[in-house]
Amino acid sequence: MAIMVFLLALLPAVLGSDCKFMPFDCSDIFSSGQKISGIFPIYLAGDVPVWIYCHMISDGKVDNGGWTVIQRRMDGSVNFYQPWDQYKRGFGNVEGEYWLGLENMYKLTSNRKYMLRVDLEDFEGNQAFARYSSFSVGSEADGYRLHVSGFTDGGAGESLTYHNGQKFSTFDKDQDSYEHNCAKLHLGAFWYNICHGTNPNGVYLWGTNTTFFAIGNVWRTWKGNDVSLKSISMKIKHVS
Repeated sequence: MAIMVFLLALLPAVLGSDCKFMPFDCSDIFSSGQKISGIFPIYLAGDVPVWIYCHMISDGKVDNGGWTVIQRRMDGSVNFYQPWDQYKRGFGNVEGEYWLGLENMYKLTSNRKYMLRVDLEDFEGNQAFARYSSFSVGSEADGYRLHVSGFTDGGAGESLTYHNGQKFSTFDKDQDSYEHNCAKLHLGAFWYNICHGTNPNGVYLWGTNTTFFAIGNVWRTWKGNDVSLKSISMKIKHVS
């Protein structure tokens, strides 16, 4: 909390003297002139800030800056086997591993159009990504249903479209398409189908696991179901 208060005090200096500036997402912050990745507040409803991590990557192509990180795994420091209410409101440490929250994702994507990028890294330092030109999350009344399309391969292969159209499931709220609870079977929470092509919120296992099937934070088309990743992050960017 002390860090958040400190950052809030610095906000006018970081984003300019106009204290009325209330960015809706990291695209707004990037457009304001901020080009360094870090923690910033966004305002999805009223004047209450939601703290997020902005990834200001720039590869000279369509992926230039302004990405709002909605999910991030990097060191296994946060337990992602959480109940429905936690996935609804968000949890974790915005400085490290965290989940933005389904309700926040819904508020973001119901107001603007977004693209999605998923960045992956294994324990040997290899990196890949997958990009989708359209990403949105439905309302709670519709189970926070996933809508994703327009895949572009950045070396990771395509593991997410299998989940398109699915409601979100946790161990205490089963909304998948399988006769059993996929969240319990794979020790995670996601837009499971029957069950998954990727399990980014699964167990952090530090590499290969063959003891229990597909319970790690895996991306099947890149490393298969037995190799958990060192890092995986999901980030969205406003499409004008």
